[in-house]
Order: sequence, then C-alpha cells, then structure tokens
Amino acid sequence: MTTPTSTPAVPRTGIWLIGARGSVATTVVAGCAAVAGGLQPAIGMVTLTPHFAGCGLADPGSLVFGGHDVVSCPLPKRAEQLAARGVLPYDLPQAVRGELAAADAEVRAGGPVVDDLRQDHQLISRFAEDIASFRTRNNLARCVVVNVASTEPAPRARDERLPASSLYAAAALRADAAYVNFTPSAGLHHPALPGPYDVPVAGRDGKTGQTLLRSVLGPMFAQRALTVRSWSGTNLLGGGDGAALADPDAAAAKNAGKARVLADTLGATPEGVVHIDDVPSMGDWKTAWDHIAFEGFLGARMVLQTTWQGCDSALAAPLVLDLVRLLARAHEVGLTGPLAELGFYFKDPDPGAPSSLSEQYTALLGLAGRLRAEHT
Repeated sequence: MTTPTSTPAVPRTGIWLIGARGSVATTVVAGCAAVAGGLQPAIGMVTLTPHFAGCGLADPGSLVFGGHDVVSCPLPKRAEQLAARGVLPYDLPQAVRGELAAADAEVRAGGPVVDDLRQDHQLISRFAEDIASFRTRNNLARCVVVNVASTEPAPRARDERLPASSLYAAAALRADAAYVNFTPSAGLHHPALPGPYDVPVAGRDGKTGQTLLRSVLGPMFAQRALTVRSWSGTNLLGGGDGAALADPDAAAAKNAGKARVLADTLGATPEGVVHIDDVPSMGDWKTAWDHIAFEGFLGARMVLQTTWQGCDSALAAPLVLDLVRLLARAHEVGLTGPLAELGFYFKDPDPGAPSSLSEQYTALLGLAGRLRAEHT
C-alpha cells in the first residue's frame, strides 16, 4: 500500500512596505493580487519576461504583504479612492478586497510621530520586532523591506536624530531582511549606517518617468557627439508626493538623482534646473516637461522638448514587485551588500552601476544569469 504524500508548501516571501497605506503601496498590493489571480496582465513587470525564466524568483501568488505607516485609512478604502481617480481599474478593489484586507491587518504603527518620546534605538528595536514577528507569524522564508513613503528632506549635519527612513532601514538590517529604498530619502545612505551589510540592498529613488527618459536621451547625445548646452525641466504632480515635495529641502533631495543621471551620461552637468510644483488637483498623475538645448555641426543651435504624462503609482508598482522578487532570490543564494546590477531601477543607483539605461539593462540580465545558474 502506498502512503499518500502531501505536496510541499510553496515557500512564501514577505514584502514589508514603509508607507504601507500610500498610493504606491496600495497599487503594489492590489496589482500583485490582480496578476496572481489572472485578473490583469503583468504589464511593466520586467521579471516576468522570458529573460528571467528559470531564475528561481518568487511567484507573485506567494508574496505576503505587511508594513508600517502613520496613517489609519485601511487599504480597501484607499484602493477605492484610487479607483475613483482612475489609478486602479474601477472593479479591482472589490475583486481583490480579501487580499487588501489581509495586507492591512499586517500594517503596524510607524513613527516617529508628533510627541513621540522614544529614542532612535527604541524605534529601531520596535520596527525590527514588527518585521520579525510578521515573518514568523506568516511562516515566511524571507522578507524584503521596501521604502515607498513620501520623500524626506535630506539630513543636515546638525541633526541629532536619524531620519525616519534610516530608522526603518536599520530595523530591516536588524531583522535580517533585504532592503530597497525606492525613495530619495536617506535610508541606508545616512553616515550612521555605512555597512557592510549582511543582506542584499538596493537603490535609491525609483526611476519611473522623467529620469527614465533622461537615462536614454543623455547617452544618445553623448554617443552622437552632440553638445548639450542646457537641460531644464518642470514636474507637475499632486498626491502625497506632490505635497511632500512642496518642501524645498525634500525637492532638493529628489532633484539630486535627476542631476546625477545627466552628469554621469554626459560627462558633466549642463546648465538648467528642474522645478517641482505641487498641483493637488492632479492627484496621482504627473506631467514632466524637459527642454534640451544642444549644438550640432558647425555650431547649429537646436532644441528637443519632451513631455511625459503618467500615473506615478502605476509606473512604480511593477518595479517594486520586480525588486522584491530579485532581492529575495539574491538573499536566498547568499548575495549581500549593494547590488549594482539593479541600477536599471533607480535614479541614484548603487556604486559601480552604469549610467545609461541600455547598459543597466545588460547588467540586470547579467544578474538574472547569475541567479539562474544558482537555480540549476
């Protein structure tokens, strides 16, 4: 008589989102449920293209969500708000309500908040315990912490406390979780967190729109030996990020990554600045305009203008899911520290990453090859 055997459970991976009830996080959770359930195609998820087959990446259906936030609006309600604004398909919040509610049940109070008397080490311990408990409670093979919160002002030398993004980053390290900073905030780039790191880490500031285009156009001008005289731009956006970037210090942190792309691809930073304007009525949509003045043969003066209009949450969510799948797999095979091969996803990639999008994509495929080799 043959003894029945049960099918081994598929290992599950946790995604711990900092800013778990924000627009990007809500789109990540709803979008992952829609893709896993076959309700929507995985448009924008690079890791679900054939180049990443056989790499051992976690299936979208095996991802479990939780996170920290300082707001109380539950994820199902937040999803309904996004659907009303056209960010999510109108019927998606109801179709994935169970998944949204399950993720919301795993959201814990973030901080520091006004009048929070806890010291940095106490906050780090609390956040790390939340992440570790999430992992144990859900029997997760591993966990990836992703910062998708609103942009912070850059730290100042006289600051005595760590910024919130760095508190969460330190907590991720303590909880043995891989870490992604999808924002321009300090995170692991703070001097108090110099490394080395025992987990894989990536980023800073997801490359979703204007800078994505710059990483293509910058190399084009350089490769064609055309002299860029100035490169100016304007961003109009609303939502939580628009409100956060109304702070000049936060906007400066955001623009640093945009400027770096041009400096790296052109060899120098051209004249011109980027303006970021908060337009609340735009909600989660943004418009980015670039004016590029360049010089051709015999000094001919020419201009290229581009306009990018998009939904930031819809652009960001598939990249977050890609990064989680790649970081979790990298952690599984024992990779540690910054992964320069993931520069494809960031305005401010880790040291050693190439600058142009095509070179970054080649490096990303190289990482896929390494992960595939470990899987065979």
